[in-house]
Amino acid sequence: MIEKLFQLSKSNTTLSTELLAGLTTFLTMSYIVFVNPAILSQTGMDQQSVFVATCLAAAIGTILIGVLANYPFAQAPGMGLNAFFTFTVVFGLGFSWQQGLAIVFVSGLLFLLLTITGLRAAIIDAIPKYLKLAIAPGIGLFIALIGLNNAGLIQVNQGPIIDILLSNQGAETGVLIDKVNNAPSQIIQLGKLSHPPVLLSALGFIILTIFMVMKIRAAMIWAVLITTIIGIPMGVVQLPTSYDLGQISVSETAFQLDLASLFTPPEGKTTMGAFITVLVVIISFTLVDLLDTMGTLLGTASKGNMLDANGNLPRMNRALYADATATTIGALLGTSSVTTYIESSSGIVEGGRTGLTACVVGALFLASIFLAPIAGMVPPAATSPILIMVGLLMLDGINKIDVSDLEISIPVFMTIIMMPFTYSIANGIAFGLIFYVLIQLVKGQIKSVHPILYILLTLFMLKYIVL
Repeated sequence: MIEKLFQLSKSNTTLSTELLAGLTTFLTMSYIVFVNPAILSQTGMDQQSVFVATCLAAAIGTILIGVLANYPFAQAPGMGLNAFFTFTVVFGLGFSWQQGLAIVFVSGLLFLLLTITGLRAAIIDAIPKYLKLAIAPGIGLFIALIGLNNAGLIQVNQGPIIDILLSNQGAETGVLIDKVNNAPSQIIQLGKLSHPPVLLSALGFIILTIFMVMKIRAAMIWAVLITTIIGIPMGVVQLPTSYDLGQISVSETAFQLDLASLFTPPEGKTTMGAFITVLVVIISFTLVDLLDTMGTLLGTASKGNMLDANGNLPRMNRALYADATATTIGALLGTSSVTTYIESSSGIVEGGRTGLTACVVGALFLASIFLAPIAGMVPPAATSPILIMVGLLMLDGINKIDVSDLEISIPVFMTIIMMPFTYSIANGIAFGLIFYVLIQLVKGQIKSVHPILYILLTLFMLKYIVL
């Protein structure tokens, strides 16, 4: 039955090889079951419920891609997309997490529609290759900044002195001078390393660095576990009093998405402004997920020689269907967008070539659900080093970009730096596209800009103008 379903012999692999490959992939990316709840719970979502939703969404997406497309790729809620959900959609734009889930749900349906109609390929073709390559490094710096901040390794100070002056018009002179004199001299500075959680984060990153350099398999998950154990005598980690299987539930987040009030304008904003904001966020989610999934599928497939003579991946649409379906179901369960993981390449290197590898990964994600009662004991100090290291690993695309050409480097630079410096992935994509189109217009190459980019650019500009 396994041979008939996954065609192992045709792919020149064996049952044992596929099982080992699946285990390798799972251990490499299993950090997400701890990191995703840690990020999303900052919005007010129940951490244990998000943990279970993360495991279920990852299992569904990974098994679907294994059965439908027969590829050894694994899926889970995406790093970067979960940060976009928390820090841009909820904290930045003021949506509730329930509305955020509704946005993810709609973006999943839109992704599915784009795949069915073929518009997916048109959007991908419309964006210059160097801007696609710039998105991952930008997200990497954004994630690293979040990790450093969560770890306490950096301290974000108050705004500059001009903000104090503007916000204290009419204040007594003496009070105003005192506030100016005590204003921080820099926006960001080194955190207090003597503080136990900060010290634990630093130790965690040192441990992770050693494991990664030594190429220890499942380095990230081992680093999380060891850092958590070290945190117990330091007083940073609180041990659970009991192992209660009754806590294994998604009831706190499942079907909590709020579609009804999604387009209701918040106080002080117009209906049109609210509509444009939601539309831009949905498109941003869809675009980032689309580019991330496409890039990961092609990149990991090339490691296993799965691409055809034209560099395309056969049955890619089936893989994208799995991604869109998992994102939609994940939103219903209570997690951010699901995407294909670059860590799938670790299983491919071990010899995984079929969907059986993916199904093994999915089964292991399901088994992880039973860790839910103890997942809450993993502190941010243990997961923050993972965010920093993932940020580093996402910088890989920079070496494929010709930064000596200003026509290329300026849009790329704006894409990368605007993500961490504005705390928004969408802003990075928007500014990159704006400067790309501007440069093409100045050079008189209007026809080289795809009409789809003008549509995206108009949406972004409307957002900035209206809001």
